[in-house]
Amino acid sequence: MRHEDPWNTAALDLRAYYERLGVEPRVPDRATLDRLNEAHIRTLTFDNIDVLLGDGPHVDLASVSRKFLEQGRGGYCFEHGVLFAAALERLGYDVRRRLGRVGDPAESARAHMVVEIVLDGRRWLADPGFDARLLRPIEMRDGAQDTYGGATHRMRRVVEEETVFWELQRWTRGAWERQHTTDELPVRPVDVAMANHYVSVHGGSPFRSMLTVSGHLADGSHATLTHGTVTVRRPGTRTTKRELGRGELDEWLDRLGVALTGGRRDRLQAAVAGLHVDDPS
Repeated sequence: MRHEDPWNTAALDLRAYYERLGVEPRVPDRATLDRLNEAHIRTLTFDNIDVLLGDGPHVDLASVSRKFLEQGRGGYCFEHGVLFAAALERLGYDVRRRLGRVGDPAESARAHMVVEIVLDGRRWLADPGFDARLLRPIEMRDGAQDTYGGATHRMRRVVEEETVFWELQRWTRGAWERQHTTDELPVRPVDVAMANHYVSVHGGSPFRSMLTVSGHLADGSHATLTHGTVTVRRPGTRTTKRELGRGELDEWLDRLGVALTGGRRDRLQAAVAGLHVDDPS
């Protein structure tokens, strides 16, 4: 049996997505793509809270929509990628879901999800669930470079054993730093489900042993919260990083707009307390 809509994109409540982002796109052009990408990243937080609590997450579109659009939550790369790709497809873009490897590709699993968009004969990489500073898609062209929102990124085309990879780099402390490497293999829902299972369940996954929550604040800065530190970046100013003070977790979750209900806030506090025991630093 042939599945015409394997990602179930027809079920997405596009109006609810637009309302959550505060945008009103009309035509699938480059300007709309940039606006949607930035609004998505600035509105929806990145976090591994459900992984840390052992609650999943589920990465089918229905579950992601419920969490992001009805419950006012955020999530991590698979959830962001599934939602963003579905919204773009519904709007009329030519979309390809891709999986990649964070860090050294020789040592990393295909455990990150990005979205490729083909527009007017050019290929663009959107990364809504990883680097909050890649606020607009970057062209998938060897040497393509883009500076926007206080950050500079570059793409490199790498060929190994007749396989093409796309390496996203960020200019950091005077040098290019690899963020992740994406391949061009077809991706199906089962591939995303398997990668999500590995990241959320495997004992070696860093998301099982740390808290990370990041998002954009009302003053235009970007904050990253862990179970021990808080880092704030403001374009044009020096990044600040300090230890998270006692009782500050709730304050920062509120500032980042993380909506936790049904006892999840208390469960998260307990989980974070356990992480401090295991990792005093």
